[in-house]
Amino acid sequence: MGRGRWRKVGSALWRVVAVWAVSTLTMLVLAGILPDFKLQSDDGDSATRIAVTAALGAGAFGLLSAVVWPLLVRALLLVPALVLGLLAFFLNGSLLLIALSLIPEGRGEVGAETAVVVAAVMSAVASATGGALAVRDDDAYRRRLYRLADRRRRRRGRADETAAGPVTPGTVFIQLDGVGHDVLRDAVGKGIMPTVAHWLGEGKADGAAGAAGATHRLTPWRTDWSSQTGASQLGILHGSNHDVPAFRWYEKDTGEVMVSNRPASAVELQRRAIERTGDGGLLTVDGASRGNLFSGGAEQLALVLSMAARRGKENRSRAGYFAYFSDPANAVRTALSFVAEVFREIGESTRARIRRRRPRVGRGGLYPFIRAFATVVERDVVVAAVIGDMLAGRSAVYADLVAYDEVAHHSGPSGPDVAKVLARLDRSLALLAQVAEHAPRAYRIVLLSDHGQSPGETFRARYGLTLGDLVRAGCGLPVPRRAQHTHSGAEARATVRAALRRPVEEGADERRPARRAEPIVLASGNLGLVSFPDVPHRMTREEIDRRHPALLPTLANHPGIGFLLVRSAERGPLVLGARGAEVYLDEDPDDLGPLGDFGPGALEAVRRTDGFPHTADIMVNSWYDPEEGEVLAFEEQIGSHGGLGGAQARPFLLSPLALSAPVPEGAELVGAEQVHHVLRCWLGEDLGPEVPVTATAEAPLTEATIPVNDSPPEAPDGTAFAAADAAVQDKTH
Repeated sequence: MGRGRWRKVGSALWRVVAVWAVSTLTMLVLAGILPDFKLQSDDGDSATRIAVTAALGAGAFGLLSAVVWPLLVRALLLVPALVLGLLAFFLNGSLLLIALSLIPEGRGEVGAETAVVVAAVMSAVASATGGALAVRDDDAYRRRLYRLADRRRRRRGRADETAAGPVTPGTVFIQLDGVGHDVLRDAVGKGIMPTVAHWLGEGKADGAAGAAGATHRLTPWRTDWSSQTGASQLGILHGSNHDVPAFRWYEKDTGEVMVSNRPASAVELQRRAIERTGDGGLLTVDGASRGNLFSGGAEQLALVLSMAARRGKENRSRAGYFAYFSDPANAVRTALSFVAEVFREIGESTRARIRRRRPRVGRGGLYPFIRAFATVVERDVVVAAVIGDMLAGRSAVYADLVAYDEVAHHSGPSGPDVAKVLARLDRSLALLAQVAEHAPRAYRIVLLSDHGQSPGETFRARYGLTLGDLVRAGCGLPVPRRAQHTHSGAEARATVRAALRRPVEEGADERRPARRAEPIVLASGNLGLVSFPDVPHRMTREEIDRRHPALLPTLANHPGIGFLLVRSAERGPLVLGARGAEVYLDEDPDDLGPLGDFGPGALEAVRRTDGFPHTADIMVNSWYDPEEGEVLAFEEQIGSHGGLGGAQARPFLLSPLALSAPVPEGAELVGAEQVHHVLRCWLGEDLGPEVPVTATAEAPLTEATIPVNDSPPEAPDGTAFAAADAAVQDKTH
């Protein structure tokens, strides 16, 4: 055994002894503080004997945590993932009780409730100590990261790679769900996101290549009419969002309501996109998809919603939780943060009610837990998975962090509530940047968003009725005296239900009508869709007028409606507005009429959506105030997206200067499909073209052609993760 090997063994033994010693000291302190936790016999022991007892207990607990804990978590994959995080406290306490029972002569005793506290503190202290030691020994930490990466490359059959790793850099795409371009600029200017500010050069948010110290450029882009994650992410990852008119829509040929964040719908949308483009997606070459609606053709999948509809041991979306929760310190830390976030939301919503803030929506029921899942559990698990991918040296990784989007729906796109979320997301970016310095290959981190959010009160709050009520009134149907709540389409809700292994529920607006002659009215942010299920084709304006002569005038002249899209039997697509305004889209009109307030590109976006096979009989876009940037959501959201109007249609793309410019100077990046081409071009600059998935007579494109490997990523253990986290805090504080 060479001197280098002995030095490694000695360093590892030193860290084990140091962690053991600190754990022993922690146990002694807790035994002195907590009344029902003792480390001595009833007759009393000497200080030396008590110290030996603490050392035995700490050693047994550490050994059980290292050996038994991963097996427990693996077995508990049958338990809903959200519950698994909460069980971490009790499982850790049980391990401590077992460890104390192993001490000779019964000198270690602790109450069941106290055991939970003691185990949580000891796990956190041990993880922090190991991380601090690893950070102090940079060479040891770097060797550890390379050793993890080398082992994983061997598992993937990469024995031909040298220890130095691949020469070409990899790319990590991090999607900050719902963060608009202007929100990002504002957060950078206020110092809320120092990591992003550093990338842009000393806090400058103009993205200019000449900014002092800038390593990235900031580019806004414009969404399609359907400004929501389903359409944008499908276009970004798979190159096509054709026939995705909204977040949810009714398809007359099948009689089904498609919902973008419903697993069965997501897998069907992904299949259609692959069939239309002829290739598997952005991530088909050595890619990983984490926390997304769609796979992007990646081989490595975790928490991907389109895979949640699949059954079988190897294809459970919750398998991605194992890599994170297998470390007890991670589980305890996330569980503690989860509980803290629940109480933080309860406190913030209570203050909002007391201060009578307007606009405001209900934030009770399960929402505090949904928010905590999105801002804590989903963030921690996805970031850990990305770290594992970087340590493995994967070529391309795409991950979605939904924390901001979920909170902004209920708290609004700006303000102190969402500022805290953005600050925590920035810390996650700093952690990834730190890990990139130790990864076996260079990484380029690309930050982007899928849409923004537009503020404004709800349609129901302003007018006392829902869009469905207004449609029923225009059809001469009875209207409920009390307006019903419209089902929210926040992405995090479906993720939570998938984690809980519960089917995605149907909202009142998604159920089929009692009579087929009644219209189906669906909401997607400030975009509404009206369909008549008893008519097999898309109804024309003339047919609608004959059946319900008051419907179109009622909608078009309502002050909360911006414009309607219908189809004329004579001239094709037609936009209707208040006071009889009409804009035919079969030509380039000089006067855009009601579309004029919705900014550049509105005409092209509406015209494109009109060409979709499943566009609704009537497409309804809410009112928009161009001065305040406000819209009226048809869902219960005070920060909304899904239609035209304001910041919701203006997300961002933050890319390293080492990559080519996404668009020529002065040009505009329009549509998620164009963003896909930009990202694919960047991957091609280093990796060559992606491998297409072609349909043949022998192997037609079906659901089976979509990669389904959902094996859990091998994330770094608690020591490596804590070391990276500690290094980030050392740099940022």
